[in-house]
Amino acid sequence: MTLKKINTDNPLRTRDDVQHLLNDLLAAVSPYTQEGKSGIDLGNTTTHYGKEIAKMEALSRMLWGIFPLLAGGGECPDLPFYINAIRFGTDPQHPQYWGEIRDFDQRCVEMAAFGVGLALLDKRLLNHFSVQEQQNLADWLNQGRDAIIPNNNWNFFPIMVQMGFKQAGMPWDKSAVAARFALMETYYLGEGWYSDGPGRPRDYYISMAFHYYGLIYAQNMADVDAPRAAVLRERAQQFAQDFITMFSASGAAVPFGRSLTYRFAEAAFWSAAAYSKLEVFTPGIVKGVILRHLRHWLKQPIFDRDGVLSIGYHAPNLAMAEDYNAPGSPYWACKLFLVLALPQDDAFWEAEEAPLPELANARCIPHASQILTRDAAGQHVVMLTSGQIELNNFVNTEAKYTKFAYSSQFGFTIDRGRFGLNHAGCDSLLMFSENDGYFRGRRDCAETHITESMIYSRWLPWHDVTVRTWLIPCGDWHLRVHHVENQRPLTSAEGGFAVIQEPATLTEISLDGRSVTVSARNGISRIVCLDDVAPRNADTVVTPPNSSIMFAETASVPLLTGALPAGSHWLITAVCASATQDIHSLVAPEVVREGKQLRWHSPGHSGQITLR
Repeated sequence: MTLKKINTDNPLRTRDDVQHLLNDLLAAVSPYTQEGKSGIDLGNTTTHYGKEIAKMEALSRMLWGIFPLLAGGGECPDLPFYINAIRFGTDPQHPQYWGEIRDFDQRCVEMAAFGVGLALLDKRLLNHFSVQEQQNLADWLNQGRDAIIPNNNWNFFPIMVQMGFKQAGMPWDKSAVAARFALMETYYLGEGWYSDGPGRPRDYYISMAFHYYGLIYAQNMADVDAPRAAVLRERAQQFAQDFITMFSASGAAVPFGRSLTYRFAEAAFWSAAAYSKLEVFTPGIVKGVILRHLRHWLKQPIFDRDGVLSIGYHAPNLAMAEDYNAPGSPYWACKLFLVLALPQDDAFWEAEEAPLPELANARCIPHASQILTRDAAGQHVVMLTSGQIELNNFVNTEAKYTKFAYSSQFGFTIDRGRFGLNHAGCDSLLMFSENDGYFRGRRDCAETHITESMIYSRWLPWHDVTVRTWLIPCGDWHLRVHHVENQRPLTSAEGGFAVIQEPATLTEISLDGRSVTVSARNGISRIVCLDDVAPRNADTVVTPPNSSIMFAETASVPLLTGALPAGSHWLITAVCASATQDIHSLVAPEVVREGKQLRWHSPGHSGQITLR
């Protein structure tokens, strides 16, 4: 087996550079392709749907890059393998047949790539197959048309298949498309935002699924479904104004929610915007977001020693994986390569890469219950959020959805155990313990409310403990105000952003013991206690390795701890962090609470709210 390394020095400036990156990704997988097989075996880890379907998934996810590559005039050296794999996998008489689908079947997910391929390549794809083989392909894909699937973004998968049939001149079912869109209309929230099913989160699936597929549909189906295509475009235009605030000036996005192992699928929306000629930002701005995002990812150790994408985020990390993350799953990142379907003379490729447009320091996104903040240089983006939870309770759901803040530079940590604060993933959380070593933080919220200046949540870690939390953006800082009413004595621990812990990491606790600053190789993190009664003590906690999604090393979390006897308590906290500036000299905001009135002030930022 000859292993192919990824060229991480690729400058990623031009169309050829992006195509070379895709070719590198495909070449690294090439040693694992086997003639006569209909799948690709990339590893020994598995999922709830089993190893055989995982092999089929790995093959399908490569097609998200291969089909745009071919549509744009590129070549895939392993194309005969992929064509034969499709031929074998859709032939019910072949030993490598992909099989009949069941309810909630992962194979329904993987069908979408074929629909998009048929739309991009039309007869050019079908010409590889005989008349009978074309029928086999259609029959296998049509299993998803009326399949019982989760009531979420999965409804787009049969739509993509029927769209592909129509574009390739094959029989298609317009009524099935309308029925699936009708289901998804029930979870449209307004202003470009969906939830991922009734009562479900607003995470990257809104960008890399709903709007991504929606724009592909709008571009291909306007001749037969013009009103819907116009609506999908309008919603994507609205969404783009919010979504661009998720990206830093250097290309990093804020990690939040599930499926983060799809890596640069975070920016797939922008590829769909370019492909569909969405009138939103200039081609140069969209191009800049995509290319900077790819350059950011090539700096991270996301490839195994053989050049295959690992499961994880900034580094390999099986501990953060969902139970549907197979060895080939990360290749949904290939959805970003849709821009390769655009020819070299397209306005997107001819445009000069441009920086982000001028963005406000804070943007409130009511439908996502989020406020996005950015530092003056646009390098550090922080998401303040409340009220989201993934109902399927995938592993580390709390860490991925329910922390107070998520950072483009510092990400977040995950739980590594149920006993001990160091295992509890306490960064960007307020946690409580009954002095028994078991800690509880915020999970679901009983109530949330958002304005331009704050996010409020009410949550109950125990039935007789109520916490009301206000998250307030304040320039380089954010404030957290908590009102705790507890009928049992508790200890509290509240964490800031996690940084790398190693011998050179420096921890500085202020003389009054009310603040701690941790300076590390990847940045500086600081937390300050602003309590006016019974101040908490500043400290740090060191997590096990592989706790952070951003690095493999142990992490140091700046911390405030204190005892809370049964009663009513106000806790007020200021948090800041940066990887690009020295924040030692930043003066913490001044906060005054008088009854139900809260006022805060720092240079250039002040405000007040009425506490509920």
